[in-house]
Amino acid sequence: MSSDTPVPPDRAGSWSLSDTSSRDALQLIAEGVTELAGFGVAAIRVVRDDGLEVVAVAGSDEAREQLMGTRTPTELIEAEIEHADDWGPLRFVPHDRIDLDVETWGWVPDVEPREGPDAWHPMDALLAPLYDGAGTLRGLLSIDLPVDGRRPSDAQRRLLEKYAEQASRAVLTALAREELAEQVRLSNTARTIVRRASGQPSLVRVLEECGEALVDGFRALGMWIQTFDANGTGSSSVYASDGTGVELPRELVDMADRSARRAWDDQTVYVLSKDRMTAGLRDDQVNLIFGSIAGSGVDSILFVPLGAGPDRLGNLVLTRAADGPEWTETEASAALDIGHDLGGAILNARNFEREHRLVAELRALDTYKSQLIATVSHELKNPLTAIVGHLELLESAGEVSDKTRTSLAAMERGAQRLERVVDDLLLLSKVGDPANSIIPRPVDLRSIVDDVFDLTAVAAARRNLTVRVEAPPEPVVALGDADELDRLLTNLVSNAVKYTPVDRAITVVLARKGNEIVLSCQDEGIGISDADRGNLFREFFRSSNPVAVAQPGTGLGLAIVARIVERHHGRIEVESEIGVGSTFRVFLPAAPA
Repeated sequence: MSSDTPVPPDRAGSWSLSDTSSRDALQLIAEGVTELAGFGVAAIRVVRDDGLEVVAVAGSDEAREQLMGTRTPTELIEAEIEHADDWGPLRFVPHDRIDLDVETWGWVPDVEPREGPDAWHPMDALLAPLYDGAGTLRGLLSIDLPVDGRRPSDAQRRLLEKYAEQASRAVLTALAREELAEQVRLSNTARTIVRRASGQPSLVRVLEECGEALVDGFRALGMWIQTFDANGTGSSSVYASDGTGVELPRELVDMADRSARRAWDDQTVYVLSKDRMTAGLRDDQVNLIFGSIAGSGVDSILFVPLGAGPDRLGNLVLTRAADGPEWTETEASAALDIGHDLGGAILNARNFEREHRLVAELRALDTYKSQLIATVSHELKNPLTAIVGHLELLESAGEVSDKTRTSLAAMERGAQRLERVVDDLLLLSKVGDPANSIIPRPVDLRSIVDDVFDLTAVAAARRNLTVRVEAPPEPVVALGDADELDRLLTNLVSNAVKYTPVDRAITVVLARKGNEIVLSCQDEGIGISDADRGNLFREFFRSSNPVAVAQPGTGLGLAIVARIVERHHGRIEVESEIGVGSTFRVFLPAAPA
């Protein structure tokens, strides 16, 4: 006889062997029993979760319609096998030992039993339990409705044993293929999630990229993710797979918060349904969970902690409807691995967002600093102009004592120094303003070099410095702003003159290499230490070398050079050795030939 506890056909149909060859093999075995062994009905069941599901029925359309896809609790089958007659690989349960009433069975043949001690009764059960190598029940072959109306003969039993052996191999093969297919499916899901989640700049983008893959890969009805605050001490947002926020009761959010932390510490996942609970929750908590999502069609939940290393970052909730399959151990294990992957992606996204905020704050601070420098410089410029003008008037006056003239000269030198600082501050503000971009035009750097050397010739002659220029005879044309490139070269050459001892040399080399113009300024000066080199282009930086400190300067010259190079999409390199000299090498975009 065929015994099954019926379940709704739509739920039973939610799982079936995905491998066509496995389904066909089991169906052929069932048909062999009915066609060659002399029985009217044969059914093969496969263990799925906590029940045996009918996957093949042969011999009767009525039996197939009523049995196919139904599931019987495993413990009921094992109980029947326990008090059955042992016929080797077969088990026979006479109708008078059947504990369950007729309504419990999925299908009972409507036949009148014959007379005699070996007559087959409609409630008799002939079963072939199918075990794996460890002795675990993995399937069941059930046979019913003998054609002759009698219990099977010895010859029929031997034939049925062969079919049971074939069925056992086919069931184990089918389950192995099914498990492999599930592992491949979940592995593909994990790879998809890692590929999509890695490098996403925000948590919202992580969810947008991974939500669909999670739902499809786990055959879920839907999903949502709850994240903890950045400090890991409280609950933050809850996001759904459709991109919307999920409104959950505060008590439920707190419960999920505690459960996720416990699950991450234990490295486990929780399965929740109305009749199955692995999260150690009370009945009132279970009622709160499913009451809050009533009407959503959710019947079971896979609760997955999210984290990275010791950091507990939140939880992932995957849902299934009443007609969905039960969660498997393979799915639970894959979900925990994905919890690690998503945790890493969330942590990266959170770090990216934090860095983005810091960059925005630094940019705002830099803009404020530039505006402040520009404002202060402009406010100083006008009074300084007035001071210098009045000093010139006083110096031109006829009746001025020598002491007064000395004071006026000192005041003029101080005012001129302040003017240089103000001019440098204004220029630094200009070249540091991202909104004030340059309009690149072709600039002949050879003519700029000649102008700069004319400007610094007097200072170089005072120190008896030899100044050389190495450049091709034809123009060397860069793309940029002529005034800013002039200031760039002026600052480099002025520094070389300032920090090079007397009777030495300064060399400027100008050349075109591919799509770049290379401008080098080499001196035989005091050199720059490794410690100073890291701060060389910072505003107001002065060298720790006492010889360099003794020279006057604003500490802004090289900062301006670096800003100009950056605005021209170029780069600058520095080579230096203490007591030998320094070389500043600037690379700029060349103008088209």
